[in-house]
Amino acid sequence: MTRYVLIGNGVASTAAIEAIRDKDEEVELSVISKEQHLAYSRPLISYLLGEEVEEDDMLYRDEEFYEDNNVDLLLETKAESVNPDENSVTLDNGDEISYDKLLVATGGTPMVPPVEGSDLNGVFTFTEWKDVRTMRDYMNDHGVQDVAVVGGGLIGLKTTEALLELGKNVKVVELADRIMASTFDKKASNLLIPVLEEEGCDVITEDTIVEILGDERVQGAQLEEGGELDCEMVVFVIGVTPNTEVLEDTEVDIDKGILVDENMQTSNPDIYAAGDVVEITDVIAGERRPIAIWPNAQRQGEIAGGNMAGGSQKYEGSFAMNSVGVCEIPTISVGLTDPEDEDEYEIMKYIDEDETVYKKIVLKDDRLVGTIFVNDIDRAGIYTGLVKREADVSDFKDKLLDDDFGLIDISESYRDELMSGEGIKI
Repeated sequence: MTRYVLIGNGVASTAAIEAIRDKDEEVELSVISKEQHLAYSRPLISYLLGEEVEEDDMLYRDEEFYEDNNVDLLLETKAESVNPDENSVTLDNGDEISYDKLLVATGGTPMVPPVEGSDLNGVFTFTEWKDVRTMRDYMNDHGVQDVAVVGGGLIGLKTTEALLELGKNVKVVELADRIMASTFDKKASNLLIPVLEEEGCDVITEDTIVEILGDERVQGAQLEEGGELDCEMVVFVIGVTPNTEVLEDTEVDIDKGILVDENMQTSNPDIYAAGDVVEITDVIAGERRPIAIWPNAQRQGEIAGGNMAGGSQKYEGSFAMNSVGVCEIPTISVGLTDPEDEDEYEIMKYIDEDETVYKKIVLKDDRLVGTIFVNDIDRAGIYTGLVKREADVSDFKDKLLDDDFGLIDISESYRDELMSGEGIKI
């Protein structure tokens, strides 16, 4: 009988399972996951660390999901390698699983810089459920109070927020000149840093840790620009790299991530890939790169699974998008938010520093290519849809920053697409 094998058990894989079963109820379906848990909501791990949700809240697919879809689920099992010539996957226990079609959805691997002392007890990354338990145990066992978080991006800020909820003293160290540097401009960053400082967090920008101090465990850190940090724990959250390891000894094309076409198919016709492990087309930047966000992974998994089972859907590309709350201040950033050459773009802004409100619109040739919203995100979905549609906003450009801007201001053709959902599927 035909067998499909999925490596990874995140959102891309669960979406692929559903898409496969929509088309084929009989094919054998196996999922290999190095983690011990059923599919869980990875964005919730910071809330679990901060004790804002319980472990029971983490799962978004239960055992019944796998049973109903007749999935052979192999947890705590690592796929060591793929042999495309034999259409087989070798597992860490030495077993081999054959496949007719394979999906690689292995996500990303957290980056840790080559810093002296990074092998000390008390140094962590934070991307998986197990990281919550190991960090909690370490903090409880050693009475940790002072923590250095290296990285001021989305994951870094959510980690910081969780640690603040636990009453820890947190110092964020960010190499760039601002927090959320990949999606925020300097103004948005400057609005949010005081919010973090009011919660007891120190924010250090344009600097990094070059050495972690201590004998067996963390007792401090040395900064590149001079001075030491008092800390008993260091958490590296500087991003992830696509986890392409399982295909690296094959002829499947890999650059920064696994290269796929619009069908989510690799250079090997029997192998598909989806999620944080792939390179996709950034429709705004006009280049291929990894874009590690949940909606992308879900959509890619859906398309990959359907096409594995004989479908013909095309992935339409995507763009950067982040939605994060910073100490109860909601923010959303979409697309190109801080262009290097502003002369080629039209920038529109609204700022109310007293209310910590910031709105920024980035236009090129009267087309919306990027937005930032801080503490006023009610209509962010409309703007996101316009970015997705590469909409010409010239007819209503003067209304884009109005408090009451809405669908009524948009041309009828765009309005119909947005209301049907076609303009906001990313």
